[in-house]
This record gives sequence, C-alpha cells and structure tokens, in this order.
Amino acid sequence: MSKQQTDSMAAADNGLLHRRFFLKAGALAGTALLTAQSSAENRPTWMKAPGKGMSEAGVPSRYENHVKRLPVSRPGTTGSGASRSPLEHLEGIITPSRLHFERHHSGIPEIDPEQHRLAVFGEVQRPLSFSAAGLCRYPLVSSIQFLECSGNSGALIAPSPVDASCSVLHGLVSGSEWSGVPLALLLEEAGVKPSGKWLIASGADAAGMSRSIPLSKIYDDAIVALYQNGERLRPGNGYPMRLFLPGWEGNASVKWLKTLQVTDQPAMTKDETSKYSDRGEDGRAELFTFEMGVKSLITSPSPGLDLAAKGLYQISGIAWSGAGRIKRVEVSTDAGRTWAEAHLDAEPMPKSLSRFRAAWRWQGAPAVLLSRATDEAGQVQPTRAVVMQGRAPGSFYHYNGIQAWQVDASGAVRNVYV
Repeated sequence: MSKQQTDSMAAADNGLLHRRFFLKAGALAGTALLTAQSSAENRPTWMKAPGKGMSEAGVPSRYENHVKRLPVSRPGTTGSGASRSPLEHLEGIITPSRLHFERHHSGIPEIDPEQHRLAVFGEVQRPLSFSAAGLCRYPLVSSIQFLECSGNSGALIAPSPVDASCSVLHGLVSGSEWSGVPLALLLEEAGVKPSGKWLIASGADAAGMSRSIPLSKIYDDAIVALYQNGERLRPGNGYPMRLFLPGWEGNASVKWLKTLQVTDQPAMTKDETSKYSDRGEDGRAELFTFEMGVKSLITSPSPGLDLAAKGLYQISGIAWSGAGRIKRVEVSTDAGRTWAEAHLDAEPMPKSLSRFRAAWRWQGAPAVLLSRATDEAGQVQPTRAVVMQGRAPGSFYHYNGIQAWQVDASGAVRNVYV
C-alpha cells in the first residue's frame, strides 16, 4: 500500500490510520508470498535430516527462551512475591498457563488432591465436603476471562516515571479459559439460611489467605475453578482448586481453596483491612473495592520493542474491564491531542481481555502513544491525574490510568507521564 493510499485512510494526526485498514490489508498478503520461495539447492540444515522425536509434553522452541515470566523477589515470608506475564511478547487474549502471572504470600504448597477437601459450612442447612474428583463430576462451565492483581500497574504512582518494560509495570494481568463448577450449585445443595449474606473463602497455603465475598457475587458468576486453558490448574495458580471471581481483584479469587464459610457479615481479615484496601488522603481506608476498573495498554511498541526505521507500524495492545465487555478502544500518537478508534480483533466477551490494533505511519519524529478504553457500562479509562486524585501517598491498588509510551527520534520507547 503506497504512502498516498495510507494517507487517504488517516483518522487522526501524526500518522494514525483508520481501523478499516485491517479489513483491507489482507489484499496485500500476496506481495509477501512472492518472496517466500526457496529452492532445494539452498535447503537449511534442519531440512537435511530428521528432527527430534516426540515427547510426553511439549516445550517452547529454544529460540523463544526470552519469553518468560519476570520473577520479583520480596523481603519477608519465604515464597512471598510475584512473577509477571511477558505481555509485550504475547499475542491474542489467552495467556499460556506457564506464563500466567502469579502472586504468592507464602510460597506454593504441594497439595495431594487425594487428601485435600473443600468444606462448605456456617449459615447453611447441610454442611458439605468435596474432593477434587467429586467436584469434577458436577456440571462444569467454561469462560475466557481476565485475572488481574489489584496491585498491577501500581508503579505508576511514583512521582517520576519508572524506567521499566511493559511486563514489569503491568504484567500482573493475564487471560485464560477457566473451567469449573458454578459455586451457586454447591450453595444450593448446602441450603443457605436467610441469615447468610457473605462467604469467607480461605486457602490451604501457609499464609492462610482469606477473603470475604458478598453472596450476590457468588450467585452471579463465581466458580470453583478446576481447569485452566484446558488442563488441570497448575500449582502456582491454585491446584487442585481455586475460587474464581470474574472481573474482581485477583487476591479475592483465593487459591488452593480449602473452606467456604457462609456468614452474616464480612470477616474483616488481614487480607482485606491492613492489605488490599484503598487509603485516601484523608487517612481513611475504603474496603471491598472488588471490581477492576476499565483499562487498556499498548503492548507494542513498548520499552524494549523499539522502532527500527521510518515506516508503517502496527500498534497493538489489550483492554479489559471488570464491569463487562469492552465497547471501544481509542489510540493517540500525539499525547492525546487527537484520537482514532482502534480495530478490535473479535467481538469482545464479558470480563475478558480484548486485543486491539491500529496502523501508524511513523515519520521518524518524537511521538507519545496512548490508548483509552471504554466499557459497556459507559466507563472511560481515566488519565493518570484523575486516578491520583484523593490517594494517600503509597496507595497503589486499583491503578487504571492511561499509560503513555514516548518514542524518541531514534525509535527508542520509554515510560513517561503526560
């Protein structure tokens, strides 16, 4: 496609093209195919002899060894910390299980599924106990949805922009297909008493993570997850079972689920008072801010994925909202002065990642890239200035402000504030 043709598709200033570009660009594929021919005389080494045999489980190519989680060690309890998904090296909306982010408060327990039980008790007529095998006999449901740590992107509260990659700044979000038993079925079997209003979920790790969940959420879409991306949960994500609460902060989806106690009020545990609460500048803490706000993120270009030369580039990223479906994503390359609507790969699903794309002709001049998401509830992703209003110093949970990437004249990309 010539520069004249692309210029006719301009949708905003600084080289951003209309999203219909991605509907027409397929006609260009034949041009690339003409250069993809090879002759028998120039066969590469791997075509001259049989390759390796098959194995019991597949592994990534050794040429993709750079695509891995970024471990972050923290002082304190052994095993406490987080590892982040390599967002800038991924595509689509599904995060491979091996690359799904993890957050632990006391390491990963090695649980024998034959000995592990899930107990349902409290304000119920019939206390129940379930094994993992027993739960697998119940009707299962599956959905593709995101999971995000409430501390994701918290580094952006720093007074000056942190010089770090997309993964380091925002890698505590991932998307998976989750399969499990609707928790409402189990509560129906137990028979919740009229006094039951909350559910206290506790895990089987050494930290004893526990969270209070209103029953309205449980009856809406909560599941006891047993599978992730078609396979049984991996230990780092809660094997043999975990609570999964679509659209809500990740720590509430308690891993290694052990007990579910129905109560008439929240438990006010350490994990929902001293931790995972939002402190305001007036000194007060807001509790139970479960839902993750509407958010988007350009994953490419981003720090480490620099531009090599002038020309046509694809801006790509992900958007999500705890309130439901993504309705629209807009992109700017001039620090928000003008915006163009991005192309969405597919019809957005509720509480799922959505992949967006925009075509951009970079002329070699400095630029600032932004993305802004709107969800079906009408919520628009806020600016950093708006998100920071009313926060106490160091209050980093539930940050969903617009991310700005600056591209300098050499094509290098870094985190900035606008």
